Amino acid sequence: PAINSGRGLFLFGPPGNGKTSIAERITAAFGREIWIPRALGVDGEIIRLYDPLNHEEAPLEHGDGLLDQNKIDKRWVRIRRPTIIAGGELTISQLEVSVNASTGINEAPLQLKSNCGTLVIDDFGRQRIHINELLNRWIVPLEKRIDFLNLPNGKKIQVPFDQLVVFSTNLEPRDLVDEAFLRRIPYKIEVIDPTEEEFHRLFELMAGEMGIAYDRESVDYLIATHYRRVHRPFRFCHPRDLLMQIRNYCKYHGAPPRMTVDHFDRAVENYFAVM
Repeated sequence: PAINSGRGLFLFGPPGNGKTSIAERITAAFGREIWIPRALGVDGEIIRLYDPLNHEEAPLEHGDGLLDQNKIDKRWVRIRRPTIIAGGELTISQLEVSVNASTGINEAPLQLKSNCGTLVIDDFGRQRIHINELLNRWIVPLEKRIDFLNLPNGKKIQVPFDQLVVFSTNLEPRDLVDEAFLRRIPYKIEVIDPTEEEFHRLFELMAGEMGIAYDRESVDYLIATHYRRVHRPFRFCHPRDLLMQIRNYCKYHGAPPRMTVDHFDRAVENYFAVM
């Protein structure tokens, strides 16, 4: 329901449980490719929309459907539905039309580039922009699904605000924003820690991907010694990260990667050195 609504959502919970990965995969639920104009023209102003840094071009293959490559308007480009992630580096200027001083061409803001896809505000609450400034900027677009942009010539234009906005945070949403904003983000989904059986399953899956034989007894030792005994919570990222420690250690010493008690002790000592 949260994804189908297209209204935006909060993903919150402890770090390392895959909130950003979930947000990145949501876009696939909307379909694969879309067509967008390379640029917009407004009263003599050119606004570049297609951005190779944020958009992945998906050219048609020869004989792909009924479209003839030679008859396609080159002002349009076929891309994979965008997933644009803005983390702690986000500033208010990235949400407005900016001007390239050397070319004189305007650059579209992130929310316009993410239309028909997903815009992820990662580590929400830790941006360089003040949180209230961000919320005030988007409180109307989130409800009305339209945005107003100011052009360098002083003209204001209305554009679609048609993407799923995902706020990903390690903090409680109620501690970050007021009730008025929470009402405009109707879905709040907590990404919780894995269970012990899920933890085992993750080790089994990641071991297969890394070419390491899965050894349940070694994982049982890891859980009993380095999790239960020290009251350390499970995280979805731990199996991958600890197995990478083992693989890299074995590769350095020219040995085949194996799950052993000694290897887990060494991996934990290194990985959790300051945790």
